[in-house]
Amino acid sequence: MKKINKFILIFFLILQTNTTAKENIMILKLKDGEVKIELFKDVAPNHVERIKKLADDGNYDGVVFHRVIDGFMAQTGDVKFGNTNNNDFDLNRAGMGGSDLPDLKSEFNNLPHDRGTLSMARSADPNSANSQFFICFEPAPFLDRQYTVFGKVISGMEYVDKIKRGDSNNNGAVKDPDKIISFRSE
Repeated sequence: MKKINKFILIFFLILQTNTTAKENIMILKLKDGEVKIELFKDVAPNHVERIKKLADDGNYDGVVFHRVIDGFMAQTGDVKFGNTNNNDFDLNRAGMGGSDLPDLKSEFNNLPHDRGTLSMARSADPNSANSQFFICFEPAPFLDRQYTVFGKVISGMEYVDKIKRGDSNNNGAVKDPDKIISFRSE
């Protein structure tokens, strides 16, 4: 009887570990393939909650990468003006909007802005992150502790590398930009 109880306990511990791990994984579908992202709920719980809610509600589907700077980052997430599925879509205004949810208080942390890092975009106000985020192509240590890191690409970075780059003379603005096909929890 003790062996059966021990087996059941181990089984449930493994099941709980796998469930917890999966709830912190997101799949970002791009034109060239799927990108698997690990979320850092322990250091940026409110930002992770926001990203998951918007993603799982389909708000990021069709959103363009409006600002992409070679050697730096790809920015997306304007669910108001940058979403090709919305009536408000306006490529000239993409990057100027967010969601209808209130802005988030910063959750700056000590995680570095390395290649594949996901971090929240914001205005000059540190407490202005809303729905926009960026993925770093290369390390950007000058952003550390200035922006909230909330995740990291764990596979599929080669697809992020294929996102269409913007005009370096126009702060990375992209004509005919690539877009998010879908973004969901695993």
